[in-house]
Amino acid sequence: MRKLTQLVLLAAVFAASPAFADMKIAVLNYQMALLESDAAKRYAVDAEKKFGPQLNRLKTLEGDAKRIQDRLVKDGEKIAQAERERLELEFKQKARDFQFQSKELNEAKAVADREMLQKLKPNLDKAVEEVIKKGGYDLVLDRGAVVDVKPQFDITRQVIERMNQLR
Repeated sequence: MRKLTQLVLLAAVFAASPAFADMKIAVLNYQMALLESDAAKRYAVDAEKKFGPQLNRLKTLEGDAKRIQDRLVKDGEKIAQAERERLELEFKQKARDFQFQSKELNEAKAVADREMLQKLKPNLDKAVEEVIKKGGYDLVLDRGAVVDVKPQFDITRQVIERMNQLR
């Protein structure tokens, strides 16, 4: 609510001052510009290939654990005590393996994502700077700070196109 109040006050100041009447203002969705770039899309495909086998192993573990759990629930009273204990132990082991492998995968993916961001950020910053300069914008607001904007004031697509040209 405080953010909205600040934006309303900012808009009132802009509207009341003749100096702001000639300002050229734009809005940019910085995150979208990064994620929609060709380089980010290539990274997503590469990451899927790289981490796909680990993800498949996790899905297999999850499926195995679910089958054991279902069997314990469905046939629990019919299963001999020794078999039930063996299944419970096997379920716990699969659950531990799942948690461990899931944590490893998340950490590896986070490292890869940070490396990708470090690699792409300079091009994104350069593309933003060039689009702002070319458009002669006096003020560029983050899309997250704006309630609504007309499409002609959103420069996100221009930034994506410029970033794709930079390679």
